[in-house]
Amino acid sequence: MAAEPRWDKTLASEEITNRTAGFAGELHNVTGARLVAEEFLYDLSRVSPPTAPEHWDDILLVVTELAANAVQYAPGPFELTLRRTFDGVHVVMHDTSPTPPAPRPFHPNRGGGGIGWHLIHTLCDQVSVVTHERGKDIHVFLPW
Repeated sequence: MAAEPRWDKTLASEEITNRTAGFAGELHNVTGARLVAEEFLYDLSRVSPPTAPEHWDDILLVVTELAANAVQYAPGPFELTLRRTFDGVHVVMHDTSPTPPAPRPFHPNRGGGGIGWHLIHTLCDQVSVVTHERGKDIHVFLPW
């Protein structure tokens, strides 16, 4: 049974500051995480439009990659948090695996993945991983 997304909408001076949603860790939750991010960006864009159209798509792509990695490599639930920063969006993906992500070789003519972690590092201004006894938190900062 899938967990219902948990919403935390904080409005301060009519600005969306954060959104948090928890997921059971099932394959369809990757889409759920992307939809949560899309709703957050829609709300944010009404108050503060992106400085470039591709920022919207980049954030959605990074959230999708992080959620897919959480489902594939970490057992159990994951949690997505999106926050508005001064000049961008801070995304935190928490999952239950304490193992930090590692780049894998990418072979486009053979398939099999390997591009996600490279893509995240390319699109994000900053990437950090914090491990702890309950798993890990991946923090990424993207322009908005």
